Amino acid sequence: MTARCNDIEIQRELGTLDGWSRRGDALVKTFVFPTFVAAIAFVDRAAELAEEFAHHPDMDIRYSKVTMTLSTHSAGGITELDFVLARALEKANGL
Repeated sequence: MTARCNDIEIQRELGTLDGWSRRGDALVKTFVFPTFVAAIAFVDRAAELAEEFAHHPDMDIRYSKVTMTLSTHSAGGITELDFVLARALEKANGL
């Protein structure tokens, strides 16, 4: 099992990620796209990454906005794996 990050580690890592914030025991970001189709294409890329990392985010799709919520449920909070996936999602968004 992956160890939970402490508050200092979380703040330090959040400082390296644009637009991500902490909501309780999760990392959250809303990605905004020009169209619904572009948002769904991002969700498809995110799903592939989630499978690759065996770490699955909660995704909320609202037309052209996709909110990603990352938390390692088995650890009961935020772990390094959440930050790794957040960085991968940022890269996927830049494609």
